[in-house]
Amino acid sequence: MKKKIVIDGNEACARNAYMFTEVAGIYPITPSSPMAEQVDYWSNAGRLNLFNDTVKVVEMQSEAGAAGMVHGSLQTGLLTTTFTSSQGLLLMIPNIYKMVGEMLPGVIHVAARSISTHALSIFGDHQDIYATRQTGITMMASSSVQDTAYLSAIAHLVAIKSSLPVMHFFDGFRTSHELQKIDVLDIEDYRNLVDYDALKKFRDNALRPNKPITRGTAQNDDIYFQATEVRNKFHNEVPDLVNEYMQKINKLAGSNYLPFNYYGSETASNVIVAMGSVNETIKETIDYLNEQNYNIGLIEVRLYRPFSKKYLLNVLPKSVKRIAVLDRTKEPGSLGEPLYLDIVAALKGKSISIVGGRYGLSSKNTTPRQIKAVYDMLASELKNNFTIGIVDDVTNLSLEVDPDFKITNSKEFAIYGYGSDGMVTAAKSIIKLFGDNTDNYVQGYFQYDSKKSGGVTLGHLRFSEKPIRSTYYTENPKLVVVTKDSYLDDFKVIHNIANNGIFILATSKSETEVQKLLTLEMKKILIERNVKFYIINAYELARKSGLQNRISTIMQAAIMKVINIIDYDFVIKEMKAMVKDIFSVKGEQVVKANFDAIDNTLEYLKEVNINLDETYPKSNNIFDGVFEVMSRREGNELPTSAFLNYPDGTFDGGTTEMEKRAISEIVPSWISGNCIQCTQCSFVCPHAVIRPFHLSKEEYNDAPDYVKKRCIKPIEKRLEDYYYIISVSVKDCTGCRLCINICPGKGGQKALVPKDLSLEIRNKEQDIADYLFNNITEKNILPATTIKGTQLKEPKFFFHGACAGCGETAYIKLLTQIFGDRMVIANATGCSSIYGASAPSMPYTVPWASSLFEDNAEYGYGMLVATNVMRNRVRKIMEDNLDNTNREWFEKWLSNPEDFNITKEVYENIDYNKVPKELIELKDYIKSRTIWTIGGDGWAYDIGFGGIDHVLASNDNVNILVLDSQVYSNTGGQSSKASPRGSVAPFTSSGKQVARKDLARIALSYPHVYVAQVSLAANPMQLIRTFNEAASYNGPSIIIAYTPCIAHGIKGGMSNSLENEKDATKSGYFPIFRYNPITEEFMLDSKNVDFDLYEDFLNTQTRYTMLKKINPEQAEELLEQQKKDSMKKYNYYKKLAEKEKTIE
Repeated sequence: MKKKIVIDGNEACARNAYMFTEVAGIYPITPSSPMAEQVDYWSNAGRLNLFNDTVKVVEMQSEAGAAGMVHGSLQTGLLTTTFTSSQGLLLMIPNIYKMVGEMLPGVIHVAARSISTHALSIFGDHQDIYATRQTGITMMASSSVQDTAYLSAIAHLVAIKSSLPVMHFFDGFRTSHELQKIDVLDIEDYRNLVDYDALKKFRDNALRPNKPITRGTAQNDDIYFQATEVRNKFHNEVPDLVNEYMQKINKLAGSNYLPFNYYGSETASNVIVAMGSVNETIKETIDYLNEQNYNIGLIEVRLYRPFSKKYLLNVLPKSVKRIAVLDRTKEPGSLGEPLYLDIVAALKGKSISIVGGRYGLSSKNTTPRQIKAVYDMLASELKNNFTIGIVDDVTNLSLEVDPDFKITNSKEFAIYGYGSDGMVTAAKSIIKLFGDNTDNYVQGYFQYDSKKSGGVTLGHLRFSEKPIRSTYYTENPKLVVVTKDSYLDDFKVIHNIANNGIFILATSKSETEVQKLLTLEMKKILIERNVKFYIINAYELARKSGLQNRISTIMQAAIMKVINIIDYDFVIKEMKAMVKDIFSVKGEQVVKANFDAIDNTLEYLKEVNINLDETYPKSNNIFDGVFEVMSRREGNELPTSAFLNYPDGTFDGGTTEMEKRAISEIVPSWISGNCIQCTQCSFVCPHAVIRPFHLSKEEYNDAPDYVKKRCIKPIEKRLEDYYYIISVSVKDCTGCRLCINICPGKGGQKALVPKDLSLEIRNKEQDIADYLFNNITEKNILPATTIKGTQLKEPKFFFHGACAGCGETAYIKLLTQIFGDRMVIANATGCSSIYGASAPSMPYTVPWASSLFEDNAEYGYGMLVATNVMRNRVRKIMEDNLDNTNREWFEKWLSNPEDFNITKEVYENIDYNKVPKELIELKDYIKSRTIWTIGGDGWAYDIGFGGIDHVLASNDNVNILVLDSQVYSNTGGQSSKASPRGSVAPFTSSGKQVARKDLARIALSYPHVYVAQVSLAANPMQLIRTFNEAASYNGPSIIIAYTPCIAHGIKGGMSNSLENEKDATKSGYFPIFRYNPITEEFMLDSKNVDFDLYEDFLNTQTRYTMLKKINPEQAEELLEQQKKDSMKKYNYYKKLAEKEKTIE
């Protein structure tokens, strides 16, 4: 029976996939992960599929592993499914060929996404799915959330009937994450559509002991060709099978699916052909333009492979003279993109002019004005190989658009939030409230930047009495909500607000202060468009309610009150029900905090009357470089020529210094009289916001008075000629409070206290930081083997976009302080690559590069091998020219080629006028380098483990740092092999059943590998010692660092992550140790471990406490077994340490 629900594309697809699936082989990758998460959740909840069973869900170590597992399961006669995107799909290609050749009815659901080329992008286009078109897999495309609800089922039905694998795909994010109110069928509607005879034939063909067959043979040139061609019949039948099931679904759902659908004028002369979500925008544009006497149409591709000329011609109007084919991909070197080439081939001999164009790479916004430009081009001068959505002023391929063309078919809301404030959740709840409690259709789409904390989020919400086809950003919002007052200056947040609209600003400023914050242009917009303006101090209410910076429920209540569409008392009742449903697993305290916030919202909501008789601030948006334009969220407006200097994706480092995002309202303030100059605050700061400085007398004399008056004399007598100061770059602070928490202070009084950001700015704290960072030189006055010595070193990694209090980044920052300009970093895809290099924000000022997720160990190893080749050439040139006048320097280098300070001295003192030309060309290789390969546990324990094993076995000088967050933190906190037994995470939603992998123990099986585990707050000196020992060891090293993550649900938030690090080691949960092959000594640095603290430690994290609510039957047993796992592991390492002492 058909019913309406509010759902996104991923869930709509997963809903049907679950019904038809017996086994699912999964691996997380954005943006397809939610499909696998839903299937896993439903399975653990006991939901039954069409076969009256739960789905067996298996998380593999990579997408290649998932595809192999799917292949094997299919060979055994079970209907098996997987979900993937982008590089993940590419890793599946070898097995897709096998499944096609062996005629196995697997299904792959793909949230189509960009491929990593010059850069990684998590957003949607068709590069990945086009890369599989040569495999022979059946390929079906959904254009909308509604389509995914039906075509996903057809994909499974066709796979069974055809006994061939099917790929069903839809646009990543634009469809996968778009919320819509749609129609769905239930499981009984589909039950009678399954061809059970075909299913029985598939099962009967499975590998089983009573049927001794051989499959996957080796064939030679005598028969391979014929054996390939014999399958033509089965592929040729697929289009008719697809059409057959489309007609059956049409009958049930009242839809009109065909392998190719036509939309528009039946006498159209100009037609677009396209796949994916752009079709919705095209239809909306056709409806509008045909009313304006255009005569246009659209051919929407549903079945892409096998490509059916018959079904294409069935719907192509005979009146068509010109066709534009839109491809959401780029194939350099080709005569055209894939769909264009298919259409040209299919219509060969027809009197139709065909041109091709590109659009929408990486989810580039595609609007009705761009579609109109295509139709206008078809009606005038044809242009092949065109682009829309960008201004190409280099190759001049872009079409000009009418900037004033706009279609408004719905009421629009625009909601600006920032990462971790919960506004995306609030927007989704608003959509659900409207969708479930009114007759309106709803749509929600969310823009994210790549920052983990403080990143901008923008919710595009639409409401209409008719189905919504606007698959592009809102253009004329009736309501604008902004949750950071700094956005008023950073972005054009109200420039397109509708007449008689509503503007809500979350701010801690008073009405008078807000009046001074608004520019004259903003005030004129609000007045001339008759906009109602409200402010709400949501942050103060959140803090009072115990929600920290999570203002989502407060803002949701305020929005629903102001728009006044649904009865407010009913809204509050529904909101509280949602809160209880979502947060009850996190404890009653969290539920109560949200209830208190909702109940008190209206006390904080105030309407503001705009006063034009004020002075106005000037906008800071005066720069027009790539960084500045992108920072203003106007990167869509940059022309192609802006990237002439960046064709290979290279960006200059250190650009985060320019951002000054001011994302935290509360920042640390230094009280010099309470400071013991320990620099622990700097050591633990994950964002390099706090730094100690020693000013020489000359630097002190040259400094501004506001710097001088903050300086104090150093504690060390031998540094009495210097002046000491702690600097806080308050506009870069994320408000994590780690520095405040770690500060020992003096006499019970801390030297760092929380203060309001605006107050600290008025106190010139940012001016002080800017001056010190840019004018005070680094001093080598204390050894870099101590906490204080390392913190006097300039960090080469700063102001990144990681989560506030991130457990990973302090390790990386310290690494750059110790090794500085000598280091090169190879970074695995993951959290560390996203906060490490999200354009235009580049936090590194050392050479840094990222390849893929799975190959980072090999990637870094390749850097090392190449470096060694070049340095060996340097060695040979020097050895062959010892009669040169530079002999003294050559000999010094030859005796100390790995000593950075000596090789740097040689580099700086060689007389290059008197050396062979070849050495001049290689001079950059004279200085020694330290190459560090960095990545998370998803890389090290799972997808990249094979590469790590290989490079550790090489005996070369590789240095590996594993940031062990114990989950796939970048893709949503899914379980990994590093996740401990009993932990609750996506893919192990009822608690992980097995122990975590002991990567260190595996590495120790190689006696020539330096192996260590470290925990920053547990033993800072051990960490510093470990980094130095690993780098100085001329062989492979691997360091596994414990990194608390927001996904752990640490009670009190990430501000308590340092205590978490300490307790992890104290309780025996994460022991720290070092093994040095030089001394052959195993040092167990975990002292006084007390396993009686173990349960208390677990109870500080919701990933463990929620197990008792989710899986009460097994919770106690799993967590007790985890403790036994840890005790057994600790005792193993303890014996290793004792053994070493015995040998001595």
